[in-house]
Amino acid sequence: MYIATLLCNPATPCLDPALVDSLRNAWGGGEALWLAPDIAAEFALEAWPDNQWKVWEDLQALGVDLVVQPAADRRKKMLLADMDSTMIEQECIDELAEEAGVGARVKDITARAMNGELDFDGALTERVALLKDLPEAVIGQVLDTRITLMPGGPALLATMKAKGAYAALVSGGFTAFTTRIAAELGFDENRANTLLVADGKLTGKPGLPILGREAKVEALEQITAKLAISEADVIAVGDGANDLGMLLRAGSGVALHAKPSVAAQCEIRINHGDLTALLYIQGYARADFKG
Repeated sequence: MYIATLLCNPATPCLDPALVDSLRNAWGGGEALWLAPDIAAEFALEAWPDNQWKVWEDLQALGVDLVVQPAADRRKKMLLADMDSTMIEQECIDELAEEAGVGARVKDITARAMNGELDFDGALTERVALLKDLPEAVIGQVLDTRITLMPGGPALLATMKAKGAYAALVSGGFTAFTTRIAAELGFDENRANTLLVADGKLTGKPGLPILGREAKVEALEQITAKLAISEADVIAVGDGANDLGMLLRAGSGVALHAKPSVAAQCEIRINHGDLTALLYIQGYARADFKG
């Protein structure tokens, strides 16, 4: 048995009941269950539809995301999340670079690294070098004035944790940011790179070893082992090339507003919904949300 979930951006509800019924009838699905009026609905399927990605493409043009997945065990016991452009709307290093006057140069490197065009470790080292001599105090200023949470994040964390799930924030960014974001959202732990500081200024070097793609996979392995759960019990979410390892290993790997090269390799692609999409695809209704 499978479940098809249709959803859209909660800020601009546009999911038409007629569209849901039309697809349900075309695929021979069961009765539609509305998880949130005009925002999210699901129905059961006996067989995986052959034209899933053609339909997905058509729905994208209407502002609707479509996810098809096995019905069994879709409600997960652990959330493993990237931070930059996933749990927050920005790339922290890009915001620091703006303060350092090298914003355009760093943003270009970030975009290419996240799309898999550059080696992550080398790209991080190059960008951090451009922040040399930036006052450490700027980090707090950036957090206070430039960083905003991705919509749906608080509900995602509160709802999953209320059901006993464990939440880990694993970022290729920096602990100076993940520590605050993890505390604000209620993550159980966070892992990230460090920015080395001397005399109140950034040295232009990251702490070693650099936490990249493999370190995110290691976090998945280590935390599931500690919790005595399987990787199939994990829902992972990210947007960049350095997230692909954990996205492809987790039971549900969600490419959220991801780079095209990343989304193309993932079975769950959310381009219109916010982080509450991760709740809807687990079968949570809006009435179940906490926070």
